[in-house]
Parts: sequence; structure tokens; C-alpha cells
Amino acid sequence: MEYMSCPEAAKKWGISERRVQILCKEDRIPGVSKIGYMWLIPKDAEKPVDARRKEFKHE
Repeated sequence: MEYMSCPEAAKKWGISERRVQILCKEDRIPGVSKIGYMWLIPKDAEKPVDARRKEFKHE
């Protein structure tokens, strides 16, 4: 399996590197692993849905 780093994931998903690190720490990205201080994220991982935002349905 191929992996990408936090900076690569941040650029790919359009979010900050720190946010990617938080998602990794919270185990929100499937298949993520940590070696030393570096997170390894599978290249085919999808950007997790932002749980901080609430989508409103307009009726």
C-alpha cells in the first residue's frame, strides 16, 4: 500500500496540515498509522466529513 504524509494530504484535501494531524489522532482516517512523529495516510483515503459543521436542510 502506498502512503502520503500530512502535508501531502493537506494539499490534496485543501485543509491545513494541523487539521490532518488532528484527524489522524482522532482515528477519523481509516488505515492511518504512525511511525515516530510522522503519520502515514493511505494514498486512496477519502477526506473525512467535517463533524464540526452542521448541514442545515432548508424546507
